[in-house]
Amino acid sequence: MLSSGTPAYIIEETKLRRNLQLIADVARRADVEIILAFKAFALWKTFPVFREYIRSTTASSLSEARLAAEEFGTKAHTYSPAYTDGEFDQIVACSSHLTFNSLSQYERFHNRVGEQVSLGLRVNPEYSEVETLLYNPCAPGTRFGVTADKLPATLPADIEGFHCHCHCESGADVLQRTLVHIEQRFSAWFPQLKWLNLGGGHLMTRKGYDVELLVSLMQGLHERYPWLKIILEPGSAFAWQTGPLVSHVVDIVEDKGIRTAILDVSFTCHMPDCLEMPYFPEVRGALHTDASALPAASGVVYRLGGNSCLSGDFMSAWAFDHELQVGEEVIFEDMIHYTTVKTNMFNGISHPAIVMLHSDGTREVLRQYGYEDYRSRMD
Repeated sequence: MLSSGTPAYIIEETKLRRNLQLIADVARRADVEIILAFKAFALWKTFPVFREYIRSTTASSLSEARLAAEEFGTKAHTYSPAYTDGEFDQIVACSSHLTFNSLSQYERFHNRVGEQVSLGLRVNPEYSEVETLLYNPCAPGTRFGVTADKLPATLPADIEGFHCHCHCESGADVLQRTLVHIEQRFSAWFPQLKWLNLGGGHLMTRKGYDVELLVSLMQGLHERYPWLKIILEPGSAFAWQTGPLVSHVVDIVEDKGIRTAILDVSFTCHMPDCLEMPYFPEVRGALHTDASALPAASGVVYRLGGNSCLSGDFMSAWAFDHELQVGEEVIFEDMIHYTTVKTNMFNGISHPAIVMLHSDGTREVLRQYGYEDYRSRMD
């Protein structure tokens, strides 16, 4: 049982299945394979649900590759910016596909891979519409992928695929424009390949996403290159809008007319993308407003502050229709993707529990955290 007042991420099974059904339908209609990227969502206790709709996952580390093989039950499509000597053989054992980030990594490691693993190269189309540089894999000086001018006319015989990732929560229209650049730069090598992985960032479960355009684009690729297997590996799309982070007001402080509601969760620890992107999450029952409204006399505009010692662990400002009280819930919507995989235990502050709200209305506590979890990280 989860004690009252415990912060928690709550995954709603009904909403998760809604996304999975849409993704499975797209995969069927477009004749592509859509796989789960662990970098956005890796809660393995939900994998029995995922396995009803998809067959494979994608990993970027030994731990993720092991999670695919041991918990999801199938070997991973693995890509890493740089494989290390001590982990490489274990990664190979957990992988069905393995993509090299550079030709030098390929030269160093490819002879250690057996025929049972399909090898690929990550390529860089030198085009991306991701505006935030922190998330733009094609920004100048990027460490990701091989540009067309560096590829030999004839690929190594054991290279069977290209991997290209240059989207972030993007629409199908962005993919349409990106494909022009990918094909212009790399289609000359397509006859030498068996598969093309178009990476993640395809937010097909977002309201307003043009699913029909996505299906049409994939069908067009099949018409032009019928021998290529097309793979998509979104992360956010699977867990998009599948549940909130429930927090509680611990204290309310005021300085220079700015009222801050301090919560029992932390932006830097539990919602890091809010500060990194940055973006303002939706708060249930509140309206995000301009920061200039903070010294308002109405008494309902608050800055929301985390409970870590980082001075910048806050965001502003939200207008509520009433004055907040200590102990009251503050609920951050859409906090399942790119949260639990990126949280940390800075300051040793309490980590939110992870709860599954099943379709029949019952709640299952998947994980609770305590002192031993923090201590073991320092061991």
